[in-house]
Amino acid sequence: MRNAFTIDVEDYYQVEGFAGVVDRADWDGFESRVATNTGRILDMLAARGIHATFFVLGCVARRDPSIVRAIVAGGHEVASHGLSHRLVYTQTPDVFRRETRESKAILEDQCQSPVLGYRAATYSITRRSLWALDILAEEGFRYDSSIFPMRHDRYGIPGSPTRPHLLTTPAGHRLVEFPISVLEYGPATLPVAGGGYFRLFPYGFTRWALARLNARGQPFVFYLHPWEVDPGQPRMPRAPAGSRFRHYVNLDECEARLGRLLDDFRFDTMSAILAALPLDQTQAA
Repeated sequence: MRNAFTIDVEDYYQVEGFAGVVDRADWDGFESRVATNTGRILDMLAARGIHATFFVLGCVARRDPSIVRAIVAGGHEVASHGLSHRLVYTQTPDVFRRETRESKAILEDQCQSPVLGYRAATYSITRRSLWALDILAEEGFRYDSSIFPMRHDRYGIPGSPTRPHLLTTPAGHRLVEFPISVLEYGPATLPVAGGGYFRLFPYGFTRWALARLNARGQPFVFYLHPWEVDPGQPRMPRAPAGSRFRHYVNLDECEARLGRLLDDFRFDTMSAILAALPLDQTQAA
């Protein structure tokens, strides 16, 4: 079974966990490592003939257009990760629409093809920001991958569908949702889709959980950030201890684990996976 391999293209200093100690006005003063780290992932994919979806932050693409060019040259899909990595539920609908439209325009100009997919910063489409789904549909997106069907301190909609599905937005639009993968195991909902969970849990657990989803006939979506294959990145000592743990845990093991994952499962772009699925069930957002 093919699964969706996705990369959220942002730099190490742009993560929400460091927002309290890194001012956005200072971003341009940090050493940028996102192009080099994205290149490392592109090389891993090319060596295995795998195509992936890269959710690119608009401000990253604007600062370094070579990143999108390299993604396109590798035959991968370019999707939007928004413009400024602000949490959706902290924005007004007007600001969100303006940022979403601007980011889409930047990416489409650089890749010279329609950008159809969207993923919110820190998966911040929650019950208090479902209005964002209407804006995505109205701005020409065909699918979203922002909803995490579990409870978390920054994101999540517990009880939402765990499989890819058609949803009806609050204003009545239809949009495909490919939620971040979780494993429902008895009464528990386990986060198994990648990122910090991929680094925190032993690889054997991740492999077991994802294989279990495939055994149920369910393709999963895996996500990672370029900074997660970069154990040499500058540290943020003033960040809260919990944020530092989430960000830095097992960075030195992630690239090797990623190679094992790419060898153990079949992957493709998100658009390719969705095109092959019978999405005939509509859920209300």
